Amino acid sequence: MSSSPFIIVAIDGGAASGKSSTSRAISERFNLLHVDTGSFYRALTAELLARGVSTGDIPAVKAALTNLSLGTRVNARSASMEIDGQVVPETRIRSAEVTYAVSHFAAIPELRAALLAYQRGQADVARQKNFRGLVMEGRDIGSVIFPNADFRFFLHADPEERARRRADQGQPDQIAERDRLDSQRKTAPLTIPMGATAIDSTYLTLEQVVEKLSALISTRLPPA
Repeated sequence: MSSSPFIIVAIDGGAASGKSSTSRAISERFNLLHVDTGSFYRALTAELLARGVSTGDIPAVKAALTNLSLGTRVNARSASMEIDGQVVPETRIRSAEVTYAVSHFAAIPELRAALLAYQRGQADVARQKNFRGLVMEGRDIGSVIFPNADFRFFLHADPEERARRRADQGQPDQIAERDRLDSQRKTAPLTIPMGATAIDSTYLTLEQVVEKLSALISTRLPPA
């Protein structure tokens, strides 16, 4: 049996700050389960919209949540949310409609509460699948989901650079508005967790960001 520790890496940041690409690279380098919690909120948003639920109808949101069965499907090193046994297609969760609505749904305390245990449960999924740990990206991972994670990082970049990255990816996004909504929500706002390592990725390549994180993670867990 391996004596290597099971580690949890939390990577927070706003849209297009580089956290997804960085998280995937860290997942591959250290053989960690990669969890994109933003995709969880997007999947729920797509499902609620498909059911005709609006962000302003809190009773309808709560009623819908009680009728959803959430599971996890692992493909290679990445975890996807299953809703009633099905994974919402990537084309749906990345649609302009979902991108516009996701921060509004994510601001609903009842929805965030419904996802709290599910997100924390991804560590158990990682253990069951024999990963060496978990790398989870989002907006409140180091502050709320795993405040005691072995490593907590916060990636940020100039808004103009982040907008350029989204444009290069051909993805519709309202970065400034999403930042405003995510930072000002009352429950689990987007913020730099106290004690987290903040990295400005504006003028760094992906490889440089990955190396900065890897140098610290390697003090606890050698690359796979």
